[in-house]
Amino acid sequence: MRRDAAYRTVLGATAMLAVACSTTPARSPTPAQTRGDEAVADRVYLALNADPTYFYRHVDVKVDSGVADLSGYVWSTDAIYRAWQIAREVPGVTRVVTNHLDLEREGLTNGRPR
Repeated sequence: MRRDAAYRTVLGATAMLAVACSTTPARSPTPAQTRGDEAVADRVYLALNADPTYFYRHVDVKVDSGVADLSGYVWSTDAIYRAWQIAREVPGVTRVVTNHLDLEREGLTNGRPR
């Protein structure tokens, strides 16, 4: 009886290990996908810099499979929200990430001197 339980335990662990190792590795983007993401990033950057209200010269844009990641710094929470709005309206953008945008006020970043 003990031998059967031990055998089933080993068999179950082996099956779980086989399933865990059978996942396909992440594929590298093709050159065409990379060029497409770069083109979308350029359009987002141009749209941000065309905004008449906020200054986005310190915002970097990276796009990966349609996900626009905005990083850098702005001077107000309204500017963060507006950057998100602008980016999501650009054709080719499926999602916008703004949690890499820092808020800077009067030379301070989140209360810390620069």
